[in-house]
Amino acid sequence: MSFKTDIEIAREAKKQPIQEVGAKLNIPSDDLLPYGHDKAKISDRFIKSLEGQKDGRLVLVTAINPTPAGEGKTTTTVGLGDGLNRIGKKAAICIREASLGPCFGMKGGAAGGGYAQVVPMEDMNLHFTGDFHAITSAHNLLAAMLDNHIYWGNELDIDIRRVAFRRVMDMNDRALRQIVCNLGGVANGFPREAGFDITVASEVMAILCLATDLDDLERRLGDIIVAYRRDRSPVFCRDLKADGAMAVLLQQAMQPNLVQTLENNPAFVHGGPFANIAHGCNSVVATKTALKLADYVVTEAGFGADLGAEKFLNIKCRKAGIRPDAVVIVATVRAMKMNGGVAKNDLGEENVEAVKKGCPNLGRHIENIKQFGVPAIVAINHFVKDTDAEIQALKDYVKSQGSEAIVSTHWAKGSEGSADLAHKVVALIDGSPSQYAPLYPDEMPLFEKIETIAKRIYRADEVIADVKIREQLKQWEAQGYGNLPVCMAKTQYSFTTDPNRRGAPTGHSLPIREVRLSAGAGFVVVVCGDIMTMPGLPRVPSAEFIRINEAGVIEGLF
Repeated sequence: MSFKTDIEIAREAKKQPIQEVGAKLNIPSDDLLPYGHDKAKISDRFIKSLEGQKDGRLVLVTAINPTPAGEGKTTTTVGLGDGLNRIGKKAAICIREASLGPCFGMKGGAAGGGYAQVVPMEDMNLHFTGDFHAITSAHNLLAAMLDNHIYWGNELDIDIRRVAFRRVMDMNDRALRQIVCNLGGVANGFPREAGFDITVASEVMAILCLATDLDDLERRLGDIIVAYRRDRSPVFCRDLKADGAMAVLLQQAMQPNLVQTLENNPAFVHGGPFANIAHGCNSVVATKTALKLADYVVTEAGFGADLGAEKFLNIKCRKAGIRPDAVVIVATVRAMKMNGGVAKNDLGEENVEAVKKGCPNLGRHIENIKQFGVPAIVAINHFVKDTDAEIQALKDYVKSQGSEAIVSTHWAKGSEGSADLAHKVVALIDGSPSQYAPLYPDEMPLFEKIETIAKRIYRADEVIADVKIREQLKQWEAQGYGNLPVCMAKTQYSFTTDPNRRGAPTGHSLPIREVRLSAGAGFVVVVCGDIMTMPGLPRVPSAEFIRINEAGVIEGLF
């Protein structure tokens, strides 16, 4: 049996003019800044007018640790949003924008899948409304002004050995991880070691996603620490007088993007930090705007609940002052079998025992979410080859964990297939009020915050950190940064730092490679194991199969 590809389904979509989509949320046409016919930005003026309005209910979609078998978190987010609208609720979804790195690398796209997608799919996966380009440009403007300041006399007395601000680009390029710049003689500046991160790991990306308005954006940009002097005192972005120009570049990017699902329901797509190397959530301004306009808002956090959900609950909710009402944890029978030791090529065969063996990974995520006091439900993202016995085994396991698992067929049937899940989520919210609380208080020392996540979320026995790292954390505390949350940069594939260690391991250690202070974003980045803030392309990148065909339409995005 053959199925249409995601891009084929998206191309057949009967899209509504974006003004009609906005009207469903009572957004006036004058407050939509259209980019073509099917996407628009929402004006800052309109967003400010919503202050004081009551918030709707917030649902977070997260997942088990990702496997090559696929989980379908974005697909489920879109499907649940459509399902809520189908059962008569006024719902919107909030997801992140796609990065060109994974699009041309491994994923080939990030707009959902099947009949639970956001459109225009091609635009969203490519340049969209230019937000990522604006973030890249603003970030690199600061990098250029930093090197320029040093070249023209270094009035701030920057120690060029202690430049902390790297450049970024929105592509996976391992050749740029570590570079030497300013070569070529006196006219080109002072040679130094430097490097590139991917745009989604940029502190500017994090700032855009956590800022509440343009004033807050500019303040946070000014707080970025770009380097240190010889006396170890920090040099800020505002010292270079770059914050104003950066805010100008980001003015339009700060405005949330409105698009639609295949079923013409409103979707906010804005911001895109990765969850394995950044905080993994869409923008605060998009989420808070959606909460003022819809009765139910479905949002997602990247990768598994050990990364995305943890950061959503410990960083985004803390910073934005929002409270989730429910969490949906996405799992698949295929992924359970893979966690149970089945090879990818053998996933089509029924294997109930492997499902049972792989379920502890899901169980760990359920336990972790419960620690935050938020009611949780499991969505089984259905694949056509899943058998009744395998599904029942998964349901039985979830029941044994004190939760409920609901099969959702949104990929194949759209909202018709997610209606049952939507009803269950509404009932969960109504019947189990959220008791949300972050995992640790602001005043806890930074290293203890790291240990809290390592031991309570990852189930590590210990955190391994060099004396220099511990002293650096103490120094930041002395400088007034001790109240910041921590943002763990770690492989998404495992609770450990070993990407090949599946399931729910215990008895492991968490090695910390380095720590970075993101003073503007308002968190401390903790780089663990071998995780890279600039990914590389795979042996066979998706880019090899993406092209414009004879009919003039794009092929290869999926």
